[in-house]
Order: sequence, then structure tokens, then C-alpha cells
Amino acid sequence: MVKNLFVATILCFWSFTAFAQGYNQERTALTNFLIRMYENAPFEGVRAVDDYEQQYLISVLALEKGKYPNESALFRVAGVKAMSQASRFFNGSSITSDLVIRTSEKSDGTSDIEMIETINEKSVGFVRSLELLTNFETDDSRMVFIYFTPIK
Repeated sequence: MVKNLFVATILCFWSFTAFAQGYNQERTALTNFLIRMYENAPFEGVRAVDDYEQQYLISVLALEKGKYPNESALFRVAGVKAMSQASRFFNGSSITSDLVIRTSEKSDGTSDIEMIETINEKSVGFVRSLELLTNFETDDSRMVFIYFTPIK
């Protein structure tokens, strides 16, 4: 009786351990795949990635570490930018462009031409369920962040 209880307990713990390792192994494989994909051809933005059993939406961005006072600010900006990219992907955006040409005539009869172009992008919406998958530093001291969420 005691022997059967002991064997049942060991099998129960072994099954929990095997399940937990499977999730971490899948996540590690996805992380390694995305890092290799980025190192092969660097990119930024939102993409859909197919795994064997699941589809993921990833948001990739690179930030210069020197522009931020500390790591907390760097990670906060990365999270907000990732959510912004995903929102534009799902909800679209409205882009407007204005071009102002200003000419001024000089006293010697010549004129100066100054062109100012302003591009505005507006997006409405919010995407909340992004999770940081990984981050790593590149050779040019930029930090790359990869956020993801499963697509249902």
C-alpha cells in the first residue's frame, strides 16, 4: 500500500515537471528562432509568425541605450512602442502630409527657397496582451526587444 502511494506520488510530480519543461522548451525554441531571424536580416515592426502548433504576433523594435537615463525607462518605452506598433497593425492609422514652401527674396535679387514637410500619423486603439519574449544587445549598442502574443 505504501509502495503504491509512493509510486503514484512520484508519477504525479514527474508529470507536472514534464508539462512545465514542454512550455519552456517551446518558448526557448521560438526565442532562438526569432533571434536567428533578426540576426540574419534585421527588421522592425509587426509580423505574424507560424510555429508548428501556434501562430504568434510579434512586435520587434530596437532602441539606442544611450538615449534613456536608466533601464527602467528603456523597458517602459519599449513596451509602449510595441503596443503602439501592434495597435497600428490591428486598427490601422491615418497619415497626413503637409508641404510648406517658403521663398524669400534677398536684396541682391536672388531668392532662398525653404521646404518644410510635416508627416503626421494617428492611430486609435489599444493592444494590451503583449508579453516580452526576449531582449538582446546588438554590436552597435542598441537594445532589441521582441514582444509576442498568441493569435487565436
